[in-house]
Amino acid sequence: MTRVKRGTIKNKRRKNVLAQVKGFRFGRSTKEAMAKDALMHAGAYSFAHRRDKKGDARKLWQVRISAASVRLGISYSKFMGALKKADIKLDRKILSDLAKNNPETFARVHAQVIK
Repeated sequence: MTRVKRGTIKNKRRKNVLAQVKGFRFGRSTKEAMAKDALMHAGAYSFAHRRDKKGDARKLWQVRISAASVRLGISYSKFMGALKKADIKLDRKILSDLAKNNPETFARVHAQVIK
């Protein structure tokens, strides 16, 4: 059987792994075994945090809507309940944007809900 020299492939793989961990601290940016481990953890964290990011956005929307509705004299939960009863189908993302960028439009929505 013929001899196969593996140096080229191994070096290419090592170079690829180390390129991905560029900027990591300590041995994780220079040692291949530590770098592979760091990449595995980084991938797991990024997967989980992509989902967390959606929840964080929703929390921010709720805080913005709450702040705007309290300014107009009603709590967040009562405002959202009144929106449902009035059959106004604006989601939290849109309401948050209105509360932040167009307070007068948000006030009109509030007035329509609380009549």
